[in-house]
Amino acid sequence: MGITIENVGASTPMGATVVPGGATFRTWAPNAHDVYIVLNSEATNNWSRWDVDEGCRLTRLDDGTWAGFASGLVEGDPYLFWVRGPSGGTEGFKRDPYAGELASLPFFPNCPCILRSGQSYPWHETGWRTPPYSDLVIYQLHVGVFWGASPNVRHYGKFLDVAGRIPYLRDLGVNAIQLLPVQEYDNDFGKGYNGLDYFSPEMAYQVGDANELSLQLESMNALLAEHGQPPLHVEDLIPGPNQLKCLVDLCHLNDMAVIFDMVYNHAGGGFGDRSVYFFDRQPNGDNNRSLYFTNKGWAGGLVFAYWQAPVRQFLLDNAEFFLKEYRIDGIRYDEVTVIHSHGGDDFCRELTSHVRKVKPEAIQIAEFWGGDRAHAVRQPPHGLGFDAASGDQLRDALRACLEEASAGARAEVGLNRLRDALLTPHDFPAPWSVVTCLEDHDKVYWDPWKQVERAPRIPKLADPGDHRSWYARSRSRVATTLLLTAPGIPMLFMGQEILEDKPWHDDNKYWGQHLIWWEGLNTDRAMQDFRRFMRDLINLRRSFPGLRGDGIAIPQVHERDRVITMHRWVIHEGHDIIVVASMAEATRRYPIPLPWPGTWREVFNSDFYDQFPNPCVAGNGGAVQAAWRGGQSYAYSAEVVLPANGAIVLARPS
Repeated sequence: MGITIENVGASTPMGATVVPGGATFRTWAPNAHDVYIVLNSEATNNWSRWDVDEGCRLTRLDDGTWAGFASGLVEGDPYLFWVRGPSGGTEGFKRDPYAGELASLPFFPNCPCILRSGQSYPWHETGWRTPPYSDLVIYQLHVGVFWGASPNVRHYGKFLDVAGRIPYLRDLGVNAIQLLPVQEYDNDFGKGYNGLDYFSPEMAYQVGDANELSLQLESMNALLAEHGQPPLHVEDLIPGPNQLKCLVDLCHLNDMAVIFDMVYNHAGGGFGDRSVYFFDRQPNGDNNRSLYFTNKGWAGGLVFAYWQAPVRQFLLDNAEFFLKEYRIDGIRYDEVTVIHSHGGDDFCRELTSHVRKVKPEAIQIAEFWGGDRAHAVRQPPHGLGFDAASGDQLRDALRACLEEASAGARAEVGLNRLRDALLTPHDFPAPWSVVTCLEDHDKVYWDPWKQVERAPRIPKLADPGDHRSWYARSRSRVATTLLLTAPGIPMLFMGQEILEDKPWHDDNKYWGQHLIWWEGLNTDRAMQDFRRFMRDLINLRRSFPGLRGDGIAIPQVHERDRVITMHRWVIHEGHDIIVVASMAEATRRYPIPLPWPGTWREVFNSDFYDQFPNPCVAGNGGAVQAAWRGGQSYAYSAEVVLPANGAIVLARPS
């Protein structure tokens, strides 16, 4: 099959593109001597070698790319590039950096790429719209360990396993899921931050067996039927990437946004000979032999070369690809601090601007730990232009309070630090521009090298001696209530909603100790009660505008009494909410300041969820009365019953 220059040029899309009569190919290899397209798997002995055929040579364009048209190709055809380096270089196969799918055989990394149009999945359009940023409640998960089979069945989680858990997430009330990286990465398991093939979904998360796919299809179609949508067919899900699209599609049908975690600070390690590294096969002695990367290492891989315009374009194209083809609702960018410290500020501005043009409603969240945290969320030219940034102030303050409270009734608890952490970080443009959490994938990860957990999960932190004790349960409820009622976008980590006390790991040999214990929901009363508590607390946040508004004040902090009071409201609209949290180990009556007189309804009480429904709940009978007292912070106050290690939420009637 010959390669021609028909229908190719500077406007030809990068990678492989199905067009009438065949496919176009284009790749960037400015220093290569020759670039060929390999299309016949039989001639390549299962893609292990190839005898150069000059009829398959691509044409060099003026911008350092190579392009060509091959007639007769159709969706599903395999292909690879063969790149011959300059004098002193090498030659051999390369996977297409823009490939949207990789073949399952031969096994990665020796597999070919698959020609896909990207149009084979039948989306179910129902007018889905991404929620306003301030309304988001995010649930972070890892596809490989988020599964529901019995402990006797050890399989890595799949995209369709996560889709099967949508009713669980829907019942919980979260309206966004954030997937740890899903692009093809090195090894058979991993957190995903060592990506290699940026446009291809991880093959370990795809179902390749037809029988298993048929079983999964039943549950997918049951979810579609709930919404009156037509069923899928097995062939709709045979392309592995369509299984990820199915997950996104079903999330949207169930009013959940999907946020992808993109790693644009580095790629690899585990670079193989066919990977994007050393793509144009320059001589080994050339210090500039990698087109895409610097020689600066990060997290086992290499930092991208942001000064290279085609590298920046590759990353911009990648973000646009997932926004358009997979219809995702936002991007969480890993370690933007690394991009910033390697001269990538202009790239960040270009990236945030480009994504905003492609999909204005998509949220862009930066993980940025620089000295000036607000640099990530300021608008250009003085900032990087992200919509929100990960925050650790509230996380660290709440975790410190739990650790201090676990020392006993007389221990000092640093509520003044917590007060400061509840306020919007300095120079952030809005309260919702910080993503808050108590746990995340880095914090509660099992470190296999040191054989320790990086940090304890919340119930273990609350009571190191007994993770299911009343102390563990009640303190966990207080900390979680403050997280879900505080300003910002709250994020939960998988298992947090069921009082998970074990760290997590992505290698299945650790699953006996570090797997989310789904089966406990059937037998563990503490887990069942905590899940109900979380469901009602999330619903509280989503039901009361004051908890999502910009207004925040802390009118009362008493470290000795272990009491803190927070006032939330919508600026110019009211919807006042008062949150009172106590880390004291005894129930008592306590005066709290209130901004308005009259009746305040008690709309939430964490004590109600202990041994649900708590027959001895300590509360206020549904309402309290505020009267004038002439206090220092607010003129009105009420004496309320504060449960031991408890939190109550009061709402002013409209």
